[in-house]
Amino acid sequence: MDNITVILPIHRLQESEKDYLKDAIKSLVIQEVESKPRLLVVAGSKEIKETMDSYEYDDEIKDNVKVVLNDGKTDFCSQVNFGVKNVETEWFSILEIDDEYSKIWFKNVDKYMSHYDNVDVFLPLVLDVSTEGKFLHFTNEPVWAPEFSDKLGFLDNDSLLNFPNFQTSGGVFKRDVFNSVGGLKPSIKLHFIYELLLRMTYYDKTVMTIPKLGYKKTNMRENSLFHDYQQGTTKIDPLEAKWWFNTAKKECYFKQDREITYDSEVETV
Repeated sequence: MDNITVILPIHRLQESEKDYLKDAIKSLVIQEVESKPRLLVVAGSKEIKETMDSYEYDDEIKDNVKVVLNDGKTDFCSQVNFGVKNVETEWFSILEIDDEYSKIWFKNVDKYMSHYDNVDVFLPLVLDVSTEGKFLHFTNEPVWAPEFSDKLGFLDNDSLLNFPNFQTSGGVFKRDVFNSVGGLKPSIKLHFIYELLLRMTYYDKTVMTIPKLGYKKTNMRENSLFHDYQQGTTKIDPLEAKWWFNTAKKECYFKQDREITYDSEVETV
């Protein structure tokens, strides 16, 4: 898998998160492929870069690990976009600090790549779990339901407009295609993943979900982005969440990121 780089964005690293980080990196080490994907760590501060530079990486990947410092904006979208600019391989994937790959994920990606050479994004079947490891639900699987979309297994724009619940973490993207549609949009504070997929499908990029369990996602971890949006200091009320959802639908027609702000005094849903 020399043609894939895994981007691991870290904008903060608290003590409680280090066990998650260890498991995330381990899930890359145990992949059932002869050649492991490269690992690109995007550090959001000098302290994090120093920590990740001195991290004891397993022998199987340590020669293919690169740590870069993003001293600009360190929101998730900006971290990923910065990482993609530093990717040298044809494909990349996004691994979040509290998540894990299935050990057969990249083995399956390799097989599907060889049969579907027109696909621009391969999404995993995602196992969503609580912070206690309890099963919550699966994500990305509706494309394999009959009549969900025009082509079984593939995500199209019309279907996405009616069913927004898809995840891109763990997905494998063609780097040039991601860049050609403009990447993630930092100005969209919520539903930015949904907006990206809407934009990709609007511009006729081919998005397929591999019908194999490929990624485990931890939901609502304390101090995570969506925990903060729902319960933390940056909590977003339902009206604002709906506003960002509608904004995502409007902004998907534009490749460039535009200045967008929410003002409860003037904005209406």
